Amino acid sequence: MHRAKKPGLLVSLVPVIFLVFLLIQNVIIFKDDATGGANQIALLAAAFVTGIIGVFFLKVKYHHIEEKIVSSINMSLSAITILFVVGALIGVWILSGTVPAMIFYGLKIIHPSVFLPVACIICCVVSLATGSSWSTTGTVGIALIGIGQTMGIPEGAVAGAVISGAYFGDKMSPLSDTTNLAPAVAGSELFTHIRHMVYTSGPAIILSIIGFTILGFTYDTKAINSESIDLMLATIDSKFNISPLMFIPPIVVLFMVRKKVPALPAIATGVLVGIITALIFQREMMASLLGGKTTIKDYYTLITQVSYQGFNIESGNKLVDSLLSRGGMSGMLSTVWLIFSAMVFGGTLDATGMLAKISSSILKLVTGTGSLIGATLASCLVLNATASDQYLAIVVPGKMFRKAYEKYGLDPRNLSRALEDAGTVTSVLIPWNSGGAYNSAALGVPTLTYLPYCFFNILSPIISLFLAVMNITIVKRLEEEK
Repeated sequence: MHRAKKPGLLVSLVPVIFLVFLLIQNVIIFKDDATGGANQIALLAAAFVTGIIGVFFLKVKYHHIEEKIVSSINMSLSAITILFVVGALIGVWILSGTVPAMIFYGLKIIHPSVFLPVACIICCVVSLATGSSWSTTGTVGIALIGIGQTMGIPEGAVAGAVISGAYFGDKMSPLSDTTNLAPAVAGSELFTHIRHMVYTSGPAIILSIIGFTILGFTYDTKAINSESIDLMLATIDSKFNISPLMFIPPIVVLFMVRKKVPALPAIATGVLVGIITALIFQREMMASLLGGKTTIKDYYTLITQVSYQGFNIESGNKLVDSLLSRGGMSGMLSTVWLIFSAMVFGGTLDATGMLAKISSSILKLVTGTGSLIGATLASCLVLNATASDQYLAIVVPGKMFRKAYEKYGLDPRNLSRALEDAGTVTSVLIPWNSGGAYNSAALGVPTLTYLPYCFFNILSPIISLFLAVMNITIVKRLEEEK
């Protein structure tokens, strides 16, 4: 009977080192565009190298590798489906006026004396509404940087407040790709995962807001020049029907989440309620987009296009246009491709026994729950620093440690939380990571300048490690959810 050879640690690390090399080259060559295709190619190339080593040197049967790849991809199908529905939801919620209303009311509360904490809160709200930290920092964040400068507040502090809020919102939003990816990899459920993150993200953002409040009092603020904000508010108000009624779609989704309705039907319902809200409250805006046509066929065409292509607006205000021209199922394709490619690589590593060898080598250092979660957090941070991509910092440790969490009798929500507490939020702290490179370029602030002020991103893994060591909020497998 044929038996495949067991790989050694050095052989197992060859594909990983090869992947890291390609990813670093991608960041250097493609910069912010690396996730648009280059990283996907790198993952597939690394999977090919892994397969070559597996078939020709380790004597692993090809059909076994193929089975593992299919199994790995199947694990992510739920997250991929949700991502497509989320793409439709973002476009529809912009069309319905929900996202514009959130931005409108959020920007209204800015006041010089509490600028930093309010900037953080505004970015929390916008990122929660859109599910995207990058869109938040690249739009509202830019405006807040300019306002902060007119008030005499250091740009690093403003950028830190913007990024802290944006990443909290991204992390806690069911619309976020990473928030869907982490539980999919760990074997948890989306809303169970989000509720479990409250124990780490909640204290982290509260402490961050307190920190920004104290920090704000140390600066001698000038009279705020609110022209850019006023222009944004006027533009949004002129294009959309803005009222508290626009919050009906997210309220419905939050109610369903509270009732523990699964993510897919809850988000799909959010799309439906958003469409109804648009048809009732945004007829004038929809008519302008349709060139005055208001037949049922025209409305259907617009809603369908917004669902799969995203919302597009030409208001004359670049900030408003860049913030609201987004969404759609097609906008999720690069992320879906990245997840698919990562799963192919992970499945190939798994089939050849390399993943098990790397995992077992790391797990030899684990002596209990605290060290297991600590090893997970450290692995995410190391991968963010070496692989330069937050998706890999979630997928690879997720696959590596999943069985270990089962061995120690831990519920998968502990793993998914750890993946987000370190994998998602630390990417922006590393200059050569795609997250750090993008945010530095978008805000015009060097990564190392804003790093000390990213309170939330720094506190999240620290609080997560503290709770793990103290065995607080650690849920055992099969323990009834409270």
